[in-house]
Amino acid sequence: MEISATGRLEVRITAADVGKRVSVRRRHDPATEGEKFTDTVGVLASWDDGVLLITRKSGETVHIPEASLVAGKVVPPAPARRRGPAASYQELAHVSARAWRPVESERLGEWELRAAAGFTRRANSALPLGDPGLPLPAALDAVRRWYGDRGLPAYVQTATGAEGTQELLCAELERLGWTREVTAELWIGALAPVADLDEGAGVVLSREADDAWLKRYQRKGVSEVALKVLGTGPSVWFATVPGEGGAAPAAIGRCVVDGRWAGFAAVEVDPALRRRGLATRVMAALARRALEEGASAAWLQVEADNAGARGLYAGMGFAAHHAYHHYRSV
Repeated sequence: MEISATGRLEVRITAADVGKRVSVRRRHDPATEGEKFTDTVGVLASWDDGVLLITRKSGETVHIPEASLVAGKVVPPAPARRRGPAASYQELAHVSARAWRPVESERLGEWELRAAAGFTRRANSALPLGDPGLPLPAALDAVRRWYGDRGLPAYVQTATGAEGTQELLCAELERLGWTREVTAELWIGALAPVADLDEGAGVVLSREADDAWLKRYQRKGVSEVALKVLGTGPSVWFATVPGEGGAAPAAIGRCVVDGRWAGFAAVEVDPALRRRGLATRVMAALARRALEEGASAAWLQVEADNAGARGLYAGMGFAAHHAYHHYRSV
């Protein structure tokens, strides 16, 4: 917190600092039990009518009455990662989008409208990576119309928690009545250590998701549209650990190689065979193939409440880069 020469806490932010990363301390209401003060760090999204709106790295928005502030200052961006590959949000947003392409898309300025008959929010949401070419309310109306014409709910995918992410857009979407339905994180790490974790024995690699692979895939009733989405990307590989006696595979995975990046997805294991290293084996086999194609860095997406997956990936050297969210029009 900012402390003056006299030792007193000071509020050294104003409404002119909207869009900057700040750290504030506020006093609780006297009726509130517990700690007297609460600290909040995030992007100052707005300061209107005596209320500050701060968006944390997780995407959570916090409303703070101006009258409760006891200290505040602008703080520098979060320190650069010291482990794994360096990457900007813009680079990762484009790479992850190329790894999961819709069957139909259209530009709205620098936004991309994506549709795939409702198969996953990622392939059925607007990706705002710049200026839509319209005032935001008009752009959102255009998004609603585009998805409505296709019988789909209107979603906008946003990100928070890294340099160049969209905390201000998130706050504006919430102000305009859009509802955040899903939050997950994109993690990154070095690729070679993943390949070194296991020899990958018994893993079958293929360019297509065959019937056996689909038996293990958690999304049921996979359509032709879904198969098109699964098969998209610069260089797509599917991994399978066969099951016994024609049963569904013991484990599967998917990897998309795109320049220096290898993106992992759909890593799934038979529940009866978990904690036997099968997920690691699948990822190691895919990582070796990606290394052969010239990749050196890896990314994956994991839901915030998936403790098992988070523990597995952290042990492989991955760490969170940013959070991403899907907002739905109501």
